[in-house]
Formats: sequence, C-alpha cells, structure tokens
Amino acid sequence: MLVGTIPLTAVSFVLGLVVALVVALMRLSSVRVVAAVARTYISVIRGTPLLLQLFIVFYGLPNIGIRFDPFVAAVIALTANVGGYAAETIRAAILAVPRGQWEAASTIGMDYVTSLRRVVLPQAVRTAIPPLSNTLISLVKDTSLASTILVGEILRKAQEIAAPTYQFFLLYGVAAAFYWVVCQALSHLQSRLEARENRYVAA
Repeated sequence: MLVGTIPLTAVSFVLGLVVALVVALMRLSSVRVVAAVARTYISVIRGTPLLLQLFIVFYGLPNIGIRFDPFVAAVIALTANVGGYAAETIRAAILAVPRGQWEAASTIGMDYVTSLRRVVLPQAVRTAIPPLSNTLISLVKDTSLASTILVGEILRKAQEIAAPTYQFFLLYGVAAAFYWVVCQALSHLQSRLEARENRYVAA
C-alpha cells in the first residue's frame, strides 16, 4: 500500500520545496512584476481546492492536448500545491532573520546569492521546520485524493481490495492505520530535527 503513497509524497514535497523557495524569493523581490506574479500564484493555489487542481491537470489539460500519466499528474498538482503554501512559510522564515545578518554578510564581501545560501537560509531553516513539517504531514494525507485520478496509493488499494469483498470498514480502517503510522513517524522526525537545530541556539 505504501508503494504509491511514499514516493508520491517524497517527490511532491521535494519538488514543492524548490518551487516554494523560488516563489518566496520572487515575493521578496523589489521588482513589482515579479512579486505580483508570485502573489498571484500563491493566491490561486491557496484559493482553489486541491481536488480541483488534480482534476485540472489530469482531466482538463488533455482537452488542450497535454496528457500525463496518473502518477505524474498527481506529482504536478501536489507539487504546485505544496509550492503555494510553503512559499509563504519560507518567506516568513527569511524575513524572521535579522536584517543585520544580511548587512554583516555584505560587509565581508558576500553577494546576494552567497549571503542567502551561507547565512540567511541556514538560520531560516530553524524557523521553517515546524510549519514545513506540518505541510509534509498534510501532504501524506492529501495523497489520498490522488485515488480520484487512478493513482495506486493507500486509499485506492483499499478500495480495490474492498470492492469484491465488501469489507469496507476493515480495509478503510487498515488504510487509516497506515496513514496514522506514517504521520506519527514524521512527527517524531520533526521533533528530532527541532531538537537538533535548537542545540545551536544560545540560551
């Protein structure tokens, strides 16, 4: 059952973080057009249901000649969704880094990209871990919606097995247990990461 869910979650989350970082930096851009594009993207993603986004990618795009395999379509929709939500988390984490850190990096000759990579983002990560972990946990559960476009994840497999046997209560219960176990494991990992990052924070 986890064969479809875990890869779908992992790929979508990693790609979603890349999208989120780009969109967050666009939001922080002093170029108004760039910032406006980022705001529009976030607004559309956060203002529309994920299920609808899945349907648009899998069922809607074929109308204009663009077709994707169910798994790929799910990755695209989930990546876009994670990117829209996580972008604001990353932007807030970057803004939480004191302005003096940027100025100090500039003073020793670092350019914008180097300052971001070596000074700002490492500090922003500490702030972003809890909300991004919540995004990941939500994503695990949201993969269940991919069953509506024929992706073979946990809920889809439970439905397929339950259909001929009518053991819906049992098999849906098993599926719920799988989701719960995965989410508990991720919550434990989040706690470990937070504890590790907090070791470097002065009391």
